[in-house]
Amino acid sequence: MRGTVWAVANQLGVVAGTPAELQSALLSGAPRTLRLGQPGQDPSSVRELARILREFGHVRVVVDEAADSGPPPREPVDLADPAAVCAADPLGITEAYEKDTAAHGGLRTAWLRAGQALIRDQDPAERALALLAALPAAAESHLRAALTDLAAGADWSVVWTRGRDDAAPPPPEPVAALTVSGGRLLIAGRTGAVRHLDAEPHTAPLPGRVTAMAATDDGTLLLLDERGRLHTRGPGTRLTRAVAATLAAHPGTALAATGDTVLAGDRVGSVHAFGPAGLRQAAPHAGRVTALAAYGALVFSGGADGTVCRWAPSSDAPPATLTERACPVVALHAAPTARGPAVAVAWADGLAALHRPGQEDVRAFRPGPAVRAVAVTPDAQLVLATDEMLVCVRPA
Repeated sequence: MRGTVWAVANQLGVVAGTPAELQSALLSGAPRTLRLGQPGQDPSSVRELARILREFGHVRVVVDEAADSGPPPREPVDLADPAAVCAADPLGITEAYEKDTAAHGGLRTAWLRAGQALIRDQDPAERALALLAALPAAAESHLRAALTDLAAGADWSVVWTRGRDDAAPPPPEPVAALTVSGGRLLIAGRTGAVRHLDAEPHTAPLPGRVTAMAATDDGTLLLLDERGRLHTRGPGTRLTRAVAATLAAHPGTALAATGDTVLAGDRVGSVHAFGPAGLRQAAPHAGRVTALAAYGALVFSGGADGTVCRWAPSSDAPPATLTERACPVVALHAAPTARGPAVAVAWADGLAALHRPGQEDVRAFRPGPAVRAVAVTPDAQLVLATDEMLVCVRPA
Protein backbone atom coordinates (compact mmCIF):
# COMPACT_ATOMS: atom_id res chain seq x y z
CA MET A 1 0.00 0.00 0.00
CA ARG A 2 2.78 2.48 0.83
CA GLY A 3 4.22 2.43 -2.67
CA THR A 4 0.80 3.15 -4.16
CA VAL A 5 0.21 6.03 -1.73
CA TRP A 6 3.65 7.50 -2.44
CA ALA A 7 3.08 7.29 -6.19
CA VAL A 8 -0.26 9.09 -5.92
CA ALA A 9 1.26 11.73 -3.63
CA ASN A 10 3.99 12.37 -6.19
CA GLN A 11 1.30 12.68 -8.84
CA LEU A 12 -0.52 15.29 -6.74
CA GLY A 13 2.59 17.22 -5.69
CA VAL A 14 2.12 16.58 -1.96
CA VAL A 15 3.85 14.51 0.72
CA ALA A 16 1.83 11.61 2.15
CA GLY A 17 2.73 8.22 3.57
CA THR A 18 -0.71 6.86 4.50
CA PRO A 19 -4.20 6.91 2.96
CA ALA A 20 -5.31 9.27 5.77
CA GLU A 21 -2.56 11.78 4.91
CA LEU A 22 -3.50 11.51 1.25
CA GLN A 23 -7.14 12.16 2.10
CA SER A 24 -6.17 15.23 4.09
CA ALA A 25 -4.18 16.61 1.15
CA LEU A 26 -7.05 15.98 -1.26
CA LEU A 27 -9.68 17.52 1.02
CA SER A 28 -7.65 20.73 1.32
CA GLY A 29 -7.81 21.27 -2.45
CA ALA A 30 -10.51 21.66 -5.05
CA PRO A 31 -12.56 18.62 -6.19
CA ARG A 32 -10.76 16.78 -8.95
CA THR A 33 -10.46 13.53 -10.88
CA LEU A 34 -7.72 11.22 -9.65
CA ARG A 35 -6.38 8.36 -11.78
CA LEU A 36 -4.94 5.34 -9.99
CA GLY A 37 -3.20 2.24 -11.25
CA GLN A 38 0.22 2.90 -12.72
CA PRO A 39 1.94 -0.08 -14.34
CA GLY A 40 3.79 -2.17 -11.78
CA GLN A 41 1.52 -1.35 -8.84
CA ASP A 42 -0.17 -4.05 -6.81
CA PRO A 43 -3.82 -4.32 -8.02
CA SER A 44 -5.22 -5.07 -4.56
CA SER A 45 -3.51 -2.01 -3.07
CA VAL A 46 -4.83 0.19 -5.89
CA ARG A 47 -8.40 -1.05 -5.41
CA GLU A 48 -8.20 -0.64 -1.62
CA LEU A 49 -6.85 2.92 -1.92
CA ALA A 50 -9.56 3.77 -4.45
CA ARG A 51 -12.21 2.50 -2.03
CA ILE A 52 -10.83 4.61 0.82
CA LEU A 53 -10.60 7.79 -1.24
CA ARG A 54 -14.11 7.37 -2.66
CA GLU A 55 -15.60 7.32 0.84
CA PHE A 56 -15.29 11.09 1.15
CA GLY A 57 -16.82 11.93 -2.22
CA HIS A 58 -14.49 14.92 -2.69
CA VAL A 59 -12.64 13.36 -5.62
CA ARG A 60 -13.65 11.24 -8.56
CA VAL A 61 -11.39 8.19 -8.59
CA VAL A 62 -10.73 6.35 -11.84
CA VAL A 63 -8.78 3.08 -11.79
CA ASP A 64 -6.87 2.46 -15.01
CA GLU A 65 -7.07 -0.95 -16.64
CA ALA A 66 -3.31 -1.31 -16.20
CA ALA A 67 -3.93 -1.88 -12.50
CA ASP A 68 -5.73 -5.16 -13.20
CA SER A 69 -2.73 -6.66 -14.96
CA GLY A 70 -0.64 -6.54 -11.80
CA PRO A 71 3.08 -6.03 -11.46
CA PRO A 72 5.46 -7.89 -13.79
CA PRO A 73 7.36 -10.86 -12.39
CA ARG A 74 10.27 -9.66 -10.27
CA GLU A 75 13.49 -11.43 -9.47
CA PRO A 76 14.11 -11.83 -5.71
CA VAL A 77 16.38 -9.10 -4.30
CA ASP A 78 18.66 -9.34 -1.28
CA LEU A 79 17.05 -6.69 0.94
CA ALA A 80 20.26 -6.28 2.94
CA ASP A 81 22.35 -5.48 -0.17
CA PRO A 82 22.32 -1.70 -0.77
CA ALA A 83 23.57 -1.96 -4.36
CA ALA A 84 20.84 -4.46 -5.29
CA VAL A 85 18.17 -2.43 -3.51
CA CYS A 86 19.16 0.83 -5.23
CA ALA A 87 19.14 -0.79 -8.67
CA ALA A 88 15.88 -2.76 -8.33
CA ASP A 89 12.30 -1.72 -9.09
CA PRO A 90 11.40 0.61 -6.19
CA LEU A 91 7.75 -0.48 -5.98
CA GLY A 92 8.89 -4.07 -5.66
CA ILE A 93 11.40 -3.17 -2.95
CA THR A 94 8.71 -1.27 -1.04
CA GLU A 95 6.36 -4.26 -1.16
CA ALA A 96 9.16 -6.56 -0.05
CA TYR A 97 10.04 -4.37 2.96
CA GLU A 98 6.36 -4.20 3.93
CA LYS A 99 6.20 -7.99 4.05
CA ASP A 100 9.65 -8.60 5.54
CA THR A 101 9.98 -6.77 8.87
CA ALA A 102 13.62 -7.69 9.53
CA ALA A 103 15.89 -4.65 10.02
CA HIS A 104 18.39 -5.63 7.30
CA GLY A 105 21.05 -3.64 9.10
CA GLY A 106 18.95 -0.47 9.11
CA LEU A 107 18.28 -0.44 5.36
CA ARG A 108 14.57 -1.18 5.81
CA THR A 109 14.13 1.78 8.21
CA ALA A 110 15.92 4.09 5.78
CA TRP A 111 13.81 2.92 2.84
CA LEU A 112 10.49 3.36 4.60
CA ARG A 113 11.60 6.78 5.91
CA ALA A 114 12.70 8.13 2.51
CA GLY A 115 10.32 6.08 0.39
CA GLN A 116 8.38 8.79 -1.43
CA ALA A 117 11.63 10.16 -2.86
CA LEU A 118 12.91 6.68 -3.73
CA ILE A 119 10.06 5.55 -5.97
CA ARG A 120 10.66 8.37 -8.47
CA ASP A 121 12.60 7.64 -11.67
CA GLN A 122 16.23 8.34 -10.83
CA ASP A 123 19.75 7.00 -11.01
CA PRO A 124 20.85 4.45 -8.39
CA ALA A 125 23.32 7.08 -7.09
CA GLU A 126 20.48 9.50 -6.25
CA ARG A 127 18.56 6.69 -4.57
CA ALA A 128 21.65 5.76 -2.56
CA LEU A 129 22.01 9.40 -1.48
CA ALA A 130 18.44 9.52 -0.12
CA LEU A 131 18.96 6.22 1.70
CA LEU A 132 22.23 7.44 3.18
CA ALA A 133 20.53 10.59 4.51
CA ALA A 134 17.75 8.48 6.05
CA LEU A 135 19.92 5.80 7.69
CA PRO A 136 19.36 5.50 11.45
CA ALA A 137 22.37 6.02 13.70
CA ALA A 138 22.23 2.35 14.72
CA ALA A 139 22.62 1.16 11.12
CA GLU A 140 25.45 -1.28 10.48
CA SER A 141 28.62 0.61 9.58
CA HIS A 142 29.21 -1.28 6.34
CA LEU A 143 25.88 0.04 5.01
CA ARG A 144 26.93 3.65 5.49
CA ALA A 145 30.22 3.00 3.71
CA ALA A 146 28.54 1.11 0.86
CA LEU A 147 25.87 3.77 0.33
CA THR A 148 28.52 6.52 0.39
CA ASP A 149 30.34 4.73 -2.44
CA LEU A 150 27.11 4.18 -4.38
CA ALA A 151 26.14 7.86 -4.02
CA ALA A 152 29.46 9.11 -5.37
CA GLY A 153 27.85 10.21 -8.64
CA ALA A 154 25.00 12.17 -7.02
CA ASP A 155 24.70 15.97 -6.92
CA TRP A 156 25.19 16.02 -3.14
CA SER A 157 27.17 14.33 -0.43
CA VAL A 158 25.85 13.76 3.09
CA VAL A 159 27.83 15.62 5.77
CA TRP A 160 25.87 14.51 8.86
CA THR A 161 22.42 13.39 9.94
CA ARG A 162 20.49 13.46 13.21
CA GLY A 163 17.37 11.34 13.64
CA ARG A 164 14.89 12.00 16.44
CA ASP A 165 15.05 8.30 17.27
CA ASP A 166 18.86 8.47 17.38
CA ALA A 167 18.99 10.73 20.43
CA ALA A 168 19.04 9.59 24.02
CA PRO A 169 15.58 9.71 25.60
CA PRO A 170 13.66 11.88 25.66
CA PRO A 171 14.23 12.67 21.96
CA PRO A 172 14.20 16.31 20.85
CA GLU A 173 10.86 17.58 19.62
CA PRO A 174 10.25 17.97 15.86
CA VAL A 175 11.98 20.96 14.29
CA ALA A 176 9.81 23.96 13.43
CA ALA A 177 12.44 26.44 12.21
CA LEU A 178 16.14 26.83 11.45
CA THR A 179 18.43 29.82 11.17
CA VAL A 180 22.12 30.68 11.49
CA SER A 181 23.38 33.16 14.08
CA GLY A 182 27.02 33.99 14.71
CA GLY A 183 27.99 31.31 12.20
CA ARG A 184 26.21 28.57 14.18
CA LEU A 185 23.06 26.64 13.36
CA LEU A 186 20.07 27.41 15.58
CA ILE A 187 17.22 24.90 15.85
CA ALA A 188 13.75 25.78 17.15
CA GLY A 189 11.36 23.06 18.26
CA ARG A 190 7.63 23.43 17.91
CA THR A 191 7.25 24.64 21.50
CA GLY A 192 9.87 27.36 21.08
CA ALA A 193 12.75 25.55 22.76
CA VAL A 194 15.83 26.76 20.84
CA ARG A 195 19.17 24.95 20.82
CA HIS A 196 22.41 24.58 18.96
CA LEU A 197 23.14 21.25 17.29
CA ASP A 198 23.75 18.50 19.89
CA ALA A 199 23.09 20.90 22.77
CA GLU A 200 20.36 21.32 25.33
CA PRO A 201 17.63 23.95 24.72
CA HIS A 202 18.47 27.38 26.09
CA THR A 203 15.11 29.17 25.81
CA ALA A 204 11.80 28.67 27.56
CA PRO A 205 8.83 27.21 25.64
CA LEU A 206 6.18 29.51 24.18
CA PRO A 207 2.44 29.45 24.85
CA GLY A 208 1.83 28.58 21.18
CA ARG A 209 3.54 26.50 18.49
CA VAL A 210 6.46 28.08 16.63
CA THR A 211 6.20 28.63 12.88
CA ALA A 212 9.29 30.80 12.16
CA MET A 213 12.50 32.05 13.76
CA ALA A 214 15.01 34.85 13.11
CA ALA A 215 18.01 36.28 14.95
CA THR A 216 19.06 39.94 15.11
CA ASP A 217 22.61 41.26 15.18
CA ASP A 218 22.45 41.97 18.93
CA GLY A 219 21.64 38.34 19.72
CA THR A 220 17.89 38.72 20.16
CA LEU A 221 15.88 35.69 19.03
CA LEU A 222 12.57 36.37 17.31
CA LEU A 223 9.95 33.61 17.26
CA LEU A 224 6.63 33.72 15.43
CA ASP A 225 3.85 31.51 16.78
CA GLU A 226 0.96 29.85 14.98
CA ARG A 227 -1.33 32.78 15.78
CA GLY A 228 1.04 35.19 14.08
CA ARG A 229 2.35 36.81 17.27
CA LEU A 230 5.99 37.77 17.79
CA HIS A 231 7.94 36.61 20.85
CA THR A 232 11.46 37.78 21.72
CA ARG A 233 14.22 36.06 23.66
CA GLY A 234 17.20 38.24 24.56
CA PRO A 235 17.89 41.96 24.88
CA GLY A 236 15.30 43.22 22.38
CA THR A 237 15.02 46.78 21.11
CA ARG A 238 12.43 49.49 20.73
CA LEU A 239 11.95 48.24 17.15
CA THR A 240 11.33 44.61 18.09
CA ARG A 241 8.86 45.72 20.75
CA ALA A 242 7.05 47.87 18.16
CA VAL A 243 6.90 44.96 15.70
CA ALA A 244 5.55 42.67 18.44
CA ALA A 245 2.82 45.20 19.20
CA THR A 246 1.96 45.50 15.49
CA LEU A 247 1.72 41.73 14.97
CA ALA A 248 -0.44 41.38 18.09
CA ALA A 249 -3.06 43.41 16.23
CA HIS A 250 -2.25 42.28 12.69
CA PRO A 251 -0.91 38.69 12.80
CA GLY A 252 2.08 37.75 10.69
CA THR A 253 2.51 34.62 8.60
CA ALA A 254 6.29 34.67 8.08
CA LEU A 255 9.34 36.24 9.73
CA ALA A 256 12.93 37.28 8.97
CA ALA A 257 15.52 39.80 10.14
CA THR A 258 18.59 41.45 8.65
CA GLY A 259 20.76 44.17 10.13
CA ASP A 260 18.44 46.64 11.85
CA THR A 261 15.34 45.52 9.90
CA VAL A 262 12.63 43.06 10.95
CA LEU A 263 10.37 41.60 8.26
CA ALA A 264 6.94 40.04 8.44
CA GLY A 265 4.63 38.56 5.84
CA ASP A 266 0.85 38.47 5.90
CA ARG A 267 -2.02 36.38 4.60
CA VAL A 268 -2.83 38.67 1.64
CA GLY A 269 0.60 38.50 -0.02
CA SER A 270 2.39 41.54 1.41
CA VAL A 271 5.83 41.81 2.99
CA HIS A 272 6.44 44.50 5.62
CA ALA A 273 9.97 45.75 6.40
CA PHE A 274 10.17 47.48 9.79
CA GLY A 275 13.31 49.59 10.23
CA PRO A 276 14.62 52.67 12.04
CA ALA A 277 13.58 54.85 9.09
CA GLY A 278 10.02 53.56 9.13
CA LEU A 279 7.98 50.96 7.25
CA ARG A 280 8.50 49.78 3.67
CA GLN A 281 6.07 47.39 2.02
CA ALA A 282 5.69 45.28 -1.11
CA ALA A 283 3.00 42.91 -2.35
CA PRO A 284 4.88 40.22 -4.32
CA HIS A 285 2.46 37.30 -3.84
CA ALA A 286 -1.07 36.28 -4.75
CA GLY A 287 -2.21 34.87 -1.42
CA ARG A 288 -0.44 34.04 1.82
CA VAL A 289 3.25 34.78 2.39
CA THR A 290 4.52 31.44 3.71
CA ALA A 291 8.25 32.09 4.24
CA LEU A 292 10.78 34.93 4.48
CA ALA A 293 14.57 35.16 4.46
CA ALA A 294 17.01 38.06 4.30
CA TYR A 295 20.67 39.01 4.30
CA GLY A 296 22.31 42.38 3.72
CA ALA A 297 19.87 44.63 1.89
CA LEU A 298 18.01 41.76 0.17
CA VAL A 299 14.75 40.11 1.17
CA PHE A 300 13.44 36.83 -0.22
CA SER A 301 9.79 35.85 0.16
CA GLY A 302 7.95 32.64 -0.62
CA GLY A 303 4.24 32.26 -1.07
CA ALA A 304 1.36 29.86 -1.30
CA ASP A 305 1.34 30.84 -4.98
CA GLY A 306 4.58 28.89 -5.46
CA THR A 307 6.84 31.85 -6.20
CA VAL A 308 10.05 33.00 -4.52
CA CYS A 309 10.62 36.74 -4.94
CA ARG A 310 13.64 38.97 -4.35
CA TRP A 311 13.19 42.52 -3.06
CA ALA A 312 15.33 45.35 -1.69
CA PRO A 313 13.30 47.52 0.73
CA SER A 314 15.79 50.36 0.24
CA SER A 315 15.07 50.44 -3.51
CA ASP A 316 12.04 51.61 -5.46
CA ALA A 317 12.36 48.66 -7.84
CA PRO A 318 9.50 46.14 -7.60
CA PRO A 319 10.13 42.58 -6.37
CA ALA A 320 11.53 40.18 -8.97
CA THR A 321 10.84 36.45 -9.25
CA LEU A 322 13.79 34.23 -8.32
CA THR A 323 12.02 30.94 -9.04
CA GLU A 324 8.54 29.42 -9.09
CA ARG A 325 6.89 26.01 -9.09
CA ALA A 326 3.33 24.71 -9.03
CA CYS A 327 3.22 24.09 -5.27
CA PRO A 328 3.52 26.29 -2.18
CA VAL A 329 6.82 27.37 -0.68
CA VAL A 330 7.12 26.14 2.92
CA ALA A 331 10.53 27.42 4.08
CA LEU A 332 13.35 29.79 3.08
CA HIS A 333 16.78 30.79 4.30
CA ALA A 334 19.32 33.09 2.68
CA ALA A 335 22.91 33.88 3.62
CA PRO A 336 26.32 34.85 2.28
CA THR A 337 28.60 31.80 2.05
CA ALA A 338 32.16 30.95 1.14
CA ARG A 339 30.87 30.29 -2.39
CA GLY A 340 28.80 33.47 -2.65
CA PRO A 341 25.20 34.33 -1.73
CA ALA A 342 22.82 31.37 -1.51
CA VAL A 343 19.09 30.88 -1.00
CA ALA A 344 17.61 27.62 0.27
CA VAL A 345 13.99 26.88 -0.65
CA ALA A 346 11.68 24.08 0.51
CA TRP A 347 8.45 23.25 -1.27
CA ALA A 348 5.26 21.49 -0.19
CA ASP A 349 5.98 18.45 -2.37
CA GLY A 350 9.13 17.60 -0.39
CA LEU A 351 11.72 19.21 -2.68
CA ALA A 352 14.54 21.32 -1.23
CA ALA A 353 16.72 23.43 -3.53
CA LEU A 354 19.81 25.60 -3.21
CA HIS A 355 19.84 28.67 -5.47
CA ARG A 356 22.70 31.06 -6.12
CA PRO A 357 21.24 34.38 -7.31
CA GLY A 358 22.76 35.38 -10.64
CA GLN A 359 23.91 31.83 -11.40
CA GLU A 360 22.15 29.05 -13.26
CA ASP A 361 23.45 26.27 -11.00
CA VAL A 362 20.50 25.04 -8.89
CA ARG A 363 20.89 21.90 -6.78
CA ALA A 364 17.79 20.01 -5.61
CA PHE A 365 17.35 17.23 -3.07
CA ARG A 366 14.36 15.18 -1.89
CA PRO A 367 14.74 13.51 1.51
CA GLY A 368 11.36 11.74 1.25
CA PRO A 369 9.36 13.19 4.18
CA ALA A 370 7.96 16.71 4.14
CA VAL A 371 10.62 19.39 4.64
CA ARG A 372 9.74 21.71 7.55
CA ALA A 373 12.74 24.07 7.59
CA VAL A 374 15.97 24.83 5.71
CA ALA A 375 19.19 26.71 6.40
CA VAL A 376 22.37 27.61 4.52
CA THR A 377 25.57 27.40 6.57
CA PRO A 378 28.54 29.76 6.11
CA ASP A 379 30.49 26.97 4.37
CA ALA A 380 27.72 26.60 1.74
CA GLN A 381 26.12 23.46 3.12
CA LEU A 382 22.36 22.89 3.11
CA VAL A 383 20.62 21.79 6.30
CA LEU A 384 17.04 20.60 6.12
CA ALA A 385 14.64 19.39 8.78
CA THR A 386 11.79 16.90 8.57
CA ASP A 387 9.63 15.60 11.40
CA GLU A 388 11.99 12.63 11.79
CA MET A 389 15.47 13.95 11.06
CA LEU A 390 17.95 16.75 10.45
CA VAL A 391 20.19 16.31 7.40
CA CYS A 392 23.20 18.33 6.26
CA VAL A 393 24.29 17.92 2.63
CA ARG A 394 27.06 19.54 0.58
CA PRO A 395 26.98 20.16 -3.18
CA ALA A 396 29.20 17.61 -4.89
